[in-house]
Amino acid sequence: MVDRIRLILGDQLNTRHSWFAEKDAKTLYILAEIREEATYVNHHVQKVCAFFLAMQKFAETLSANGHQVQHLTLDDTHKTNDVSQLLRQLADKHGVNTIEYQRPDEYRLLEKMRSLEIEGATLDEFDTEHFLLPFHDIGNQFEAGKPHRMETFYRRMRKQHDILIEDGKPAGGEWNYDASNRKKLTKKGLDSIPRPLTFCHDVTDILGRLERHEIKMIGTANREICLPVTREESLRLLAWFCDHALPRFGDFQDAMTDQSEFAWSLFHSRLSFSINVKLLHPREVIEAVIGAYRIRDDIDITQVEGFVRQIVGWREFIRGIYWANMPAYGSLNGLNASVNLPEYFWTGKTAMNCISQTVSQSLEHAYAHHIQRLMVTGVFGLIAGIDPNEMDNWYLGIYVDALEWVEMPNTRGMSQFADGGLVASKPYAASGNYINKMGDYCQSCQYDVREKLTENACPFNSLYWHFMIRHREKFENNPRIGMVYRSWDKMNVETQMLTIKKGDACLEKLDEL
Repeated sequence: MVDRIRLILGDQLNTRHSWFAEKDAKTLYILAEIREEATYVNHHVQKVCAFFLAMQKFAETLSANGHQVQHLTLDDTHKTNDVSQLLRQLADKHGVNTIEYQRPDEYRLLEKMRSLEIEGATLDEFDTEHFLLPFHDIGNQFEAGKPHRMETFYRRMRKQHDILIEDGKPAGGEWNYDASNRKKLTKKGLDSIPRPLTFCHDVTDILGRLERHEIKMIGTANREICLPVTREESLRLLAWFCDHALPRFGDFQDAMTDQSEFAWSLFHSRLSFSINVKLLHPREVIEAVIGAYRIRDDIDITQVEGFVRQIVGWREFIRGIYWANMPAYGSLNGLNASVNLPEYFWTGKTAMNCISQTVSQSLEHAYAHHIQRLMVTGVFGLIAGIDPNEMDNWYLGIYVDALEWVEMPNTRGMSQFADGGLVASKPYAASGNYINKMGDYCQSCQYDVREKLTENACPFNSLYWHFMIRHREKFENNPRIGMVYRSWDKMNVETQMLTIKKGDACLEKLDEL
């Protein structure tokens, strides 16, 4: 006999949620693979496998803990259109009068759940008990359509939650050590990159289901995935990060290389999937990192603050931007970008080594670190004028940790400046010089990063100036980038004309670069 159904979505795998404090034989927990959730964007095959396997493992954990659980696979739900239809079917089958769900983190799903009506049953919404900034407080800290800055929010969160605060002041004397987080990997640094901790999970059955039900996907389909898909594995990876990667994380968190077999992982934690599906709580991750800093002499404040900033600062800030501005945020295109995404974003086959390395890595691992996303593929999309809808769909689909609430403001806001400055105070446009400064991709590239106008000149160089000049009216009074236009105005007219002509040529043959 079941009188209550509780729905658990694929990114709500939190065994420590208050729902599970007590066992109730009349409560049925539902985890379901649903076609709509696997196809609303073209996902990386490893991403779908990771979510489906994590859901399966979570269902097994709940069952082992004495809860009544039903895990429905695509074989069970393939005739079901979406989560609304599934819940109607389950309510009818079990005759329940109560359906409960945790608040979805995606606007689309929240609207669907809040508008759902099932005859004879009430639907009750619960908090996910996950974020540091409560959902009900977002409106107090973020105003729709108004620019907000992460640094102000970050300091407020640090104080509120007493994170890296000593005697009321920031630990180490500074709030932000970003200037110390931009080192380029030396030979010694390359040799010190740790072998990443990975996990081998056979997903043959899941791949079979995806093939049977013709789920269209991208990326490399391995029979094994190497991600942590349980809380125990996630805790192991957190401990590994603190022991092996944290001591150098801050130094090289912005670095890029193609000179190591571990170039895809470097010193990064790779915990974003575990945190975003709620296998780990952000607070416990922060406490573990700070705890390691407190007891180890080889971890200094610049390493720890750089990591804490990503979680306490960016992650919570981006969520606030998302919820304060949806649904309008999803259609913003402040720069009127309309160019189609080049084919090599799906294949990695381009002579631009930085793009090739980043895209190929993403297709192989469903992962790239934040600078690869922001300053390689992101910068290219920005200066080439790629349609932000296409950029959104690419980022959301290709990365295993990408959920709309965290992906969209990072892409449409921070990366593409399509929100007109709600997230960033300036567009993160850059020439090839930035990529050369932060990594070694340029050393083995067919294009010459030092050239701007020749046949083999780095396309980023002319595209950068082309972008800045075609948007001059919008940006020349921005105090953070006004100097760019002063530099441009000092160039002779012929150089200016040749630079714009080169940029035009790159845009005309964008798919051939």
